[in-house]
Amino acid sequence: MTFGIIGSGSWATALVKILTDKNQAINWWVRREETIQAIGQNHANPNYLTSAKLNPALLNMSTDIKKVFQQSDALVIGVPSAYVLDILSPLTKTDWQNKKVISAVKGLIPQKNILLNYYLQEEFDFPLENYFAVLGPCHAEEVAQEKLSYLTFSGNDITAASEIASHFTNHYISTIVNHDILGVQYAAVLKNIYALGSGIAHGLQYGDNFLSVFIANAADEMAGFLKKFGVEHITVGDEIKQQDPITHRKPPNYAASVYLGDLLVTCYSVYSRNRSFGTAIGKGKSVADIVKEMDMVAEGYNASRCIYDINKSVMANIPIAETVYKILWENVKPAEGFKRIEQVLV
Repeated sequence: MTFGIIGSGSWATALVKILTDKNQAINWWVRREETIQAIGQNHANPNYLTSAKLNPALLNMSTDIKKVFQQSDALVIGVPSAYVLDILSPLTKTDWQNKKVISAVKGLIPQKNILLNYYLQEEFDFPLENYFAVLGPCHAEEVAQEKLSYLTFSGNDITAASEIASHFTNHYISTIVNHDILGVQYAAVLKNIYALGSGIAHGLQYGDNFLSVFIANAADEMAGFLKKFGVEHITVGDEIKQQDPITHRKPPNYAASVYLGDLLVTCYSVYSRNRSFGTAIGKGKSVADIVKEMDMVAEGYNASRCIYDINKSVMANIPIAETVYKILWENVKPAEGFKRIEQVLV
């Protein structure tokens, strides 16, 4: 299987490192020619994850996205959700035929309020059975340091998901496979919103005691949204004796690493851009100023509005996520918003 990576930010660069550290040659779409030249000369991305050493001999880099598609069997889409429409616009339905897609997009496409799989189906007639998602808990910075991390690969075709996952397994990456393709993606969207809220609380100088209660309630709120949305695996604490015949693991539940684990690391980690974004909000900076200063996109910002709109039809009880939205988009003062949140925590 020949992989093409679309994107050259920190997460895409981390995925490139994971694959090439297993001595796999890849095709890599990079937006700017000068970045390609710098990677070839310095064996590192000059803009993101600069400490990650890359092997240029295994990198077939190009600024031509159609060329990367033509040369690859499986495409890993690793760009911020806000840029998906622009980056994929040169492609036609023919370019997607007989391809597998692995989404590394950790957000909803904000222009449409939909996941990547729905956009591909709508725009390119791309079938869900050839669509997969790769999620954490896994920060790119720890991949660069080769610290043991876990990736979850999800897809309706569990055999194909397992095959894809096998290419990413190395001495510092363990992989998990499940078939909850919609649930894992919505969990990734929600955890970014809660991490942003965690940052706001930190910026307002709430302590660890409060944050532990905040995150526990956020986890419960996330599970409630997923269950209301129709995700099947929202259980915790049940002894599940039956193992999956392919993965030999118990079926997923919301306390597993891709749900609760990813929420925890995104809320607590110093590497979390959503937490950093929220901290700046809590300290009184405006959204406009933070967007200008950050060289990376905090997915939770756009996601908060998307989930707020989606929940008008889902009608889940998500007061924490709704308050984060109102702080970011409706000019509710952070301190006032968190006084509201204090009242709903249990």
